[in-house]
Amino acid sequence: MSRLAEVVARNRAQGKDDRHDRVVEALFAEAGRIADRAVTRDGQRSKQHLDLLLDRLLTSRVWGLPTMGVLFALIFWITIEGANVPSAMLGELLTHRLYDTLHHGADAIGMWPWLSGLLIDGVYLSTAWVVSVMLPPMAIFFPLFTLLEDFGYLPRVAFNLDRAFRWAGGHGKQSLTMMMGFGCNAAGVVATRIIGSPRERLVAILTNNFAICNGRWPTLILVGTIFIGATAPPAIAGVVAAGSVVAIALLGVVVTLLMSKFLSKTLLKGEASTFALELPPYRPPRILRTLATSIIDRTLIVLWRAVVMAAPAGAVIWLISNVSLGGRSLADWMVTGLDPLGFALGLNGVILVAYIVAIPANEIVIPTILMLTLNLARSGLASQGVMLELDEQMTSQVLKQVGGWTLLTGVNLMLFSLLHNPCSTTLLTIYRETGSKKWTALSALLPLALAFLVCFATASLARLLGWA
Repeated sequence: MSRLAEVVARNRAQGKDDRHDRVVEALFAEAGRIADRAVTRDGQRSKQHLDLLLDRLLTSRVWGLPTMGVLFALIFWITIEGANVPSAMLGELLTHRLYDTLHHGADAIGMWPWLSGLLIDGVYLSTAWVVSVMLPPMAIFFPLFTLLEDFGYLPRVAFNLDRAFRWAGGHGKQSLTMMMGFGCNAAGVVATRIIGSPRERLVAILTNNFAICNGRWPTLILVGTIFIGATAPPAIAGVVAAGSVVAIALLGVVVTLLMSKFLSKTLLKGEASTFALELPPYRPPRILRTLATSIIDRTLIVLWRAVVMAAPAGAVIWLISNVSLGGRSLADWMVTGLDPLGFALGLNGVILVAYIVAIPANEIVIPTILMLTLNLARSGLASQGVMLELDEQMTSQVLKQVGGWTLLTGVNLMLFSLLHNPCSTTLLTIYRETGSKKWTALSALLPLALAFLVCFATASLARLLGWA
């Protein structure tokens, strides 16, 4: 630098072109700015910059993970609480007012009852359930998640979890795809494109199902409230119920790491690739642009896939409830046939049938369980093959008194909801991303086998100890 300064001075003295002078002056000015930001001179107070302070907290070995847990718990809480009101409004509009209007219209034009039942009670009602349950949480979760991404926090998450996923044989970026899976597993599978290694990307795809998606949150919250929260005093029942749901979510993270380790030691052997991560500077999120892109690119696309899958599922639910064989509905035959397996797993035949017909969309599991339970008990609360919504108290009475559910049924349903196979929307996405029927089949069978094994173990242990 001193040599350059000499050149500048000499040129000025000789009256030469000042272009070099301007370049050198600019270099000096930039060097001075960098030095002022980075160097503390004798007698000056240490300079603390916001980026540095945030990184000391968010990437700290002590505080990084707890802070991350609090941030994501806050996002989940905002998503769950914020979605309640719009979900209820959409449910009232789609599953009550518009549903009644469609039936009035079908009656007015003289539509055959079986056709109106199939189209309105089956196809329409199932898609209306999916829209009312999925749209509000996704419209909240995806923008919040994208805002964190714009702010520059998600690379810090990958930095914090890199050591755990490296132990499991995965890639640090797998943590980001797992977080995306908490909104929707199909979106989480698509997000694995950020992982460059084919082996590690496949590990991330096969384990993304253990991140609880939007469709499973309502089931976990409802069952946690009715069966876990109810065991505590009323003053802390809500906290206990919320704690049970958070515990299931954390169990999903543990299972993700263990299954990644299992896959990297068996079917997908290999060493974790190096992970060079440049932490970007923090920057103010672009809120309007984020809202637009996350709703169009993520929310609506994922919702459309779910609706396409839920429509035929609604038709199947209506058909098996209304088509009879030997004086009994097909649903009755299926429930009776699966009851022994359900009992061994600490569940029952109704739950297994509900999960079979609700493969296209987890959102319709609880309505299907309520419908099948009331239909098989020949209760006047329900119509044959029509999914219904009950309040929390009525749902508790139906499940415990009519369905015969116990605490073991509730706990195992929560475990089964976490571990069972992905929905068909996610399976279709996995097939498109991998182009392989073998990996798609494995992504369905591996978690299902794990769900059966865990539920059978907990049911057997509970019965052995006399708890059920």
